[in-house]
Amino acid sequence: MATGRPGRTRSEKSWQAILEATRDELAAQGYDRLSIDRIATAAGVGKQTVYRWYPSKSSLVAECILRGYVVTPGIDILETGSVRDDIAAWLEAFAAGSRSPGGAALIRAGTAAAAEDEEVAARYAEVTKKTEDALVERLETGIAAGQLPAETPAATLAEALVGALLFKVVARQEISPQFISDLLNLVFTKESLHPEESV
Repeated sequence: MATGRPGRTRSEKSWQAILEATRDELAAQGYDRLSIDRIATAAGVGKQTVYRWYPSKSSLVAECILRGYVVTPGIDILETGSVRDDIAAWLEAFAAGSRSPGGAALIRAGTAAAAEDEEVAARYAEVTKKTEDALVERLETGIAAGQLPAETPAATLAEALVGALLFKVVARQEISPQFISDLLNLVFTKESLHPEESV
């Protein structure tokens, strides 16, 4: 459970240094190999200082997430005129980011901490919802342009896309070009690309 900011003003610098060191350690080593010793050394504090504020590594990671130190950067969703091309570009950009050890480690750390802490889970959901909302907006634009059937469940589709990608990262599986192609084919069937032809 996240413990919150240390009460003493003179601890502010150390507190921030610990969170920054945790962020860097997560990116370099991942959640499983997170080392409190290395975090303390990088932050310039004693190991007991870290444990006094955060009794477990999950509580430390939870604090990083809640304070915005561990947030997977968002990926802009383009609007070039083709909803398929724009969703494909977003999927490919996410896949490229997931191949970075740091990017994948932050995602796995976030999900691990969220599984142990309700407050962190809520915060993590807020982060993923921003991406889902952007996807929904782009899909709805595609629906309005006649590039997808009017009955396309944009919100469910966006959630499914995000969930599929996160599962791949958490399961340590590659988001391959074939996987992306299969996802696109599920979303953009021949009928969805030319709805008037399916009548």
